[in-house]
Amino acid sequence: MSDHNSYYQKELQYNTKRLRYLVRDLPSFCGEYFRGIEHTTSILTRINYAYDLRIFFDFLVTEIDTFAGLSPLELTLEHLDKIQILHIEKYLEYATYYSNPNNLEQERQNGEMGKARKLASLRSLLSYFYKKEKIQRNVAQLVDLPKLTEKPIIRLDVDEVAKLLDAVESGNKLTPTQQRYHRYTKSRDLAILTLLLGTGIRISECIGLNISDFDFRNNGFRVTRKGGDQVILYYGDEVKEAILDYIDERKKIETLPGHEEALFLSIQRRRISHRALQNLVKKYAKIVAPLKKITPHKLRSTYGTTLYQETGDIYLVADVLGHKDVNTTRKHYAAIGDEQRRIAARVVKLRRD
Repeated sequence: MSDHNSYYQKELQYNTKRLRYLVRDLPSFCGEYFRGIEHTTSILTRINYAYDLRIFFDFLVTEIDTFAGLSPLELTLEHLDKIQILHIEKYLEYATYYSNPNNLEQERQNGEMGKARKLASLRSLLSYFYKKEKIQRNVAQLVDLPKLTEKPIIRLDVDEVAKLLDAVESGNKLTPTQQRYHRYTKSRDLAILTLLLGTGIRISECIGLNISDFDFRNNGFRVTRKGGDQVILYYGDEVKEAILDYIDERKKIETLPGHEEALFLSIQRRRISHRALQNLVKKYAKIVAPLKKITPHKLRSTYGTTLYQETGDIYLVADVLGHKDVNTTRKHYAAIGDEQRRIAARVVKLRRD
């Protein structure tokens, strides 16, 4: 098995174990549910559903009199038919601010988006058993989704992108401690940020890259999308130059066993982790955009915004970003299109002054 496939196989095995661990704390019918939706959902989606359902069942047995005295493990399909609309509405209210069942001192909060996701998880569970004719009704479908307020897209402006890359090259505004490591990570950090900003790939796609995924003659590289599909994406000369400069240094590093093919390495000579890459982005972004909370995903938004502004082609943006539904893309970049339409309205004059 190649290192590339091995990385994703290990990720899958790890997440599968996480899901099994979560299911042990859920009613027995949840095992059937997760097996039933396995072919239509990703493992991460099922893990998120499991977390949400654990909170819901803990709420039922502790806050609703109908289920008092039971533990979540004792709940059955018959109990699902006893769930009322009022119970779900109370649950969404409860989810706004609640304590971790395993640590009462650890408090959690959910905004409208978080509550909408929790309702979606419950709808999915009840819908599955309703379609299987194992419960009489799906009351979750009768509960309105929380009203979501549109949040502005946080991204870097054109000048901020240039300043970000300049900050990596110079290292001048880093702390003394950060500067000590900068001499070892400069080319890697520049390659990572240039690649993220120049292609819009996800953090997981970036971490999973191997040296062998790159074809420098055609300026193309292979990425593994969510769900395991592999596609070829293309990059410009700035990305090519940054990657090649890093690879020259990368070849001198003797990696730990099992990480020989990994493109981006940590100081510990292993494939870079999610946390390390997130911290890398945060470190440099704080220098050039201290008032913006810039994450790897915001760099993806920066790329998507730039591509849409340059091409006006929402389908191209959706394809390159790997959105399976163009409506997802349109949702994020519709505001840009609206502003362009406003500009059109201002520039067309019917009567000249």
